[in-house]
Amino acid sequence: MKLLDRYILTRFLYNFFSSFVILMVIFIFQTVWLFIDDLAGRDLDIIIIGKFLFYLMPNLTEKVLPLTVLLSSILTFGSFAENYEFAAMKASGVSLQRAMRSLIIFVILLGGVTFFFANNVIPRSEQKIFNMRRNIAKVKPAAVIVEGVFSDIEGTDMNIKVSKKSGEKDRFLDDVIIHQKSRTKTNTTVIKAKKGELVSEESSDIIQLVLNDGNYYQEMQPKSATDKKKHPFSKAQFEVYIKNIDISSLNDQDIEKESDITTDKMKNVVRLNKDIDSLKLNNLKQVRAFSKNISARMGAFPFKDTTKAAQVQKLKQTTTTKIDSTFDKSDIVTLLPKWQRAQLFENAKNNVSNILNTVTGKKLELNKRYENYNRHILSLHKKFALAFSCIILFFVGAPLGAIIRKGGLGLPMVIAIVLFLTYYFIGVFADNSAKKGAIHPIFGAWLSTLIMLPLGISLTKRATADRGLMSFANVFDKITKVFKKKKEKTSNG
Repeated sequence: MKLLDRYILTRFLYNFFSSFVILMVIFIFQTVWLFIDDLAGRDLDIIIIGKFLFYLMPNLTEKVLPLTVLLSSILTFGSFAENYEFAAMKASGVSLQRAMRSLIIFVILLGGVTFFFANNVIPRSEQKIFNMRRNIAKVKPAAVIVEGVFSDIEGTDMNIKVSKKSGEKDRFLDDVIIHQKSRTKTNTTVIKAKKGELVSEESSDIIQLVLNDGNYYQEMQPKSATDKKKHPFSKAQFEVYIKNIDISSLNDQDIEKESDITTDKMKNVVRLNKDIDSLKLNNLKQVRAFSKNISARMGAFPFKDTTKAAQVQKLKQTTTTKIDSTFDKSDIVTLLPKWQRAQLFENAKNNVSNILNTVTGKKLELNKRYENYNRHILSLHKKFALAFSCIILFFVGAPLGAIIRKGGLGLPMVIAIVLFLTYYFIGVFADNSAKKGAIHPIFGAWLSTLIMLPLGISLTKRATADRGLMSFANVFDKITKVFKKKKEKTSNG
């Protein structure tokens, strides 16, 4: 029996590692297309691109590993059933559960390794990717200029837009627009030129931007208030204008320099649990403080009767209108003259409008805070769900392979991709709904795995009982029985 376990495990591991390598290569190429804007045309050397792709690989295991387990289990048991090896096992008294025993142990161990990977390796690689994408522009400042959009140049107070780049290393620029910021971080200077050229030397910390055939506009900052109302500006036309850009601070930047920014995907279980508690308390404090502020601004706190009586008495003394004993205090506004009444209503309307604007703005802020809180809960439970999904998908793939009785990369690959896409898209929709608060984040993290659980139980039962995936004869018999009953009713009627 140990020999049989070794044989089954060897066949499964062969399919597992070969499927993992193939799928990882496919997903890497798919990811390159997603990050093509960060890599293409940036004048990056092969080492930086290699590091970028290397740090992306751990993130891809969240998609590759469940699909690999599903595909390799279908391939292994489908091949056993197709070659009648599974029938020979059953004839020898080896059940499906006994044949799966060594693989169950392996998959449970794989789930533990997956959790360790999701808890330690993936957060670190996520941080590396974030830092690299953030610092690529600093390491390669000449590559920051993107065609058709305004690009900020780190370390300077300017942003630049060009319609086209050409020549060696994109040094020639067409239709250049530069916004130069002042000390107050406002755009007071605009430079436009038809042509431009980036001139630099490897040993120099200065890049020369040579502009040809353009105009220079600058808003003046007069001291007197009267001159400020005139909005004065200066204008100059030039044939050649040279602008020096100091990049000494940029060339010292490290491509993997750590930043202080951390997201939920960059944290392990311990950090996530700690931050979830602090975020929850902070959100509650924000809601309570805002509620008290709004209540105070609206005057929603109850006043004592003596205060009301004093206010009514004061109004009685300041008005000539007689108030009888049956006067309703809710109509106290009628005691005021019309012009004061109109002024009062106008002030109330403005106050309500201001409060509504404040509530709308605070609502957007609180939605972002609670979305961040939901993201942390989602990331925490997805680490456990990822490990558990490998086990569940094995119990889906192994009996399914025994049922379809087909090996190779044809039908098993199609079935595995269909099942995985169902699992993946359910997970994506659940994630988005959980982040927005439509469903609970814990449910969003586990939904796709929980849907696959009853499917795995059902397939395991059918494969153990040696029943097919679907009995068309039984379905046809049920349909014919329905039509026979209808005929009998019509004939008796």
